[in-house]
Amino acid sequence: MWARFVGGSVVVFAALVGLAWLTSPDPRFNPASFEDEPLVMGIAPLTEAITLAQTMVDGETATIAVLGFDGEMVAGIDLADLGAERLDDPFAVLASLGPERLVGLDATTTDRVAVPVADLLPTGPAGDRHLAMGTNFPEHAAEADSDMVFNFPKFGTATPARTTVSAPAGGLLDYEVELCMRFDRAITSVADFDAAVKGLFLCADFTNRIKLLELVDPDNNDAGFGFSDAKSGPGFFPTGPFLVIPNDWASFVANQRITTDVNGEPRQDARGGEMILDYQELAEKTLNDMDRPRFLYQDEFYKLAPNGQIDADMTLMSGTGEGVIFTMPSRKDYIEMVLAYVLAGGPLSDRSLRDIAVPVFVENEIEGGHYLQPGDVVTYRSSTLGDIVVDVTD
Repeated sequence: MWARFVGGSVVVFAALVGLAWLTSPDPRFNPASFEDEPLVMGIAPLTEAITLAQTMVDGETATIAVLGFDGEMVAGIDLADLGAERLDDPFAVLASLGPERLVGLDATTTDRVAVPVADLLPTGPAGDRHLAMGTNFPEHAAEADSDMVFNFPKFGTATPARTTVSAPAGGLLDYEVELCMRFDRAITSVADFDAAVKGLFLCADFTNRIKLLELVDPDNNDAGFGFSDAKSGPGFFPTGPFLVIPNDWASFVANQRITTDVNGEPRQDARGGEMILDYQELAEKTLNDMDRPRFLYQDEFYKLAPNGQIDADMTLMSGTGEGVIFTMPSRKDYIEMVLAYVLAGGPLSDRSLRDIAVPVFVENEIEGGHYLQPGDVVTYRSSTLGDIVVDVTD
């Protein structure tokens, strides 16, 4: 009698587990909220900001004051025609010209130039160390199950607005759209931040989710593990076509809208005003975390910034909004992870539950095929910072 009861209970339990497994949801990416009106790209009025783009002319860097943009071509005035020097640093170009020369720029009779977006240089500074932020938008923090804004160094150089990124073989490549800020000087204090000339540009951040799952401390995103390895590498830092220097950076950022499409399907839609910490607060946060080499990258530990300051060749990134591909494990994943742990011996095994569970989850995500694949096209757009188009390659 007792044996039949136990046997029947086991059968019922197995049936319930099987039903839970069969009926488990299989999210392909995180849902996002979208504004009712489609995003219309434009150029900020000169009364609010100066919009710059750079290209190569006869072996020198030409800086253009952008007055028009149709998605493929940029129209504007080569600042060298107004007396500016040919320099790589766009802030130095403006300083060589003088602000009075920009008055009435849109009405000037100087010959206009037209440049394909594909010929523009990256707007990100030339350095290979940048200051990235995690979960600085509340909805993304919720979908990532994070209760803090945290920072980490991102390694790699900026790529232009028309570019490619390689999908790691057998990997889980994810997207993020962000706002980025760079400065005309090194920032060592909040006072420096306030005094600096600030340039904003659209940027993106790609993530190898396998590396992140393998290395991150699941109980503390701010531990310094995983994020630098997962978010660094060739092509992982594409930047938009325009560097915009606003009169009022705070209101400009708050109103800036940024979106992500994958093969024409909307995935992300956010505004800068949703940031938990604004750029001044982000600068202060990073400056207070420069003492210890606590960030792991390629098996070595690094400080957040090499010189204890935000160098002029570094970018301060905003973090991203909701709608990334990565989702927390589903009910099906948890069932399979626990089953794999039990079959491996459970507590008697020489491996932890996490050691066994992560490969199971990764295999399920790879089989799902819903991360970025070769042939995909990821498009990032903004209100007045232009757009980025990235072809995913093999």
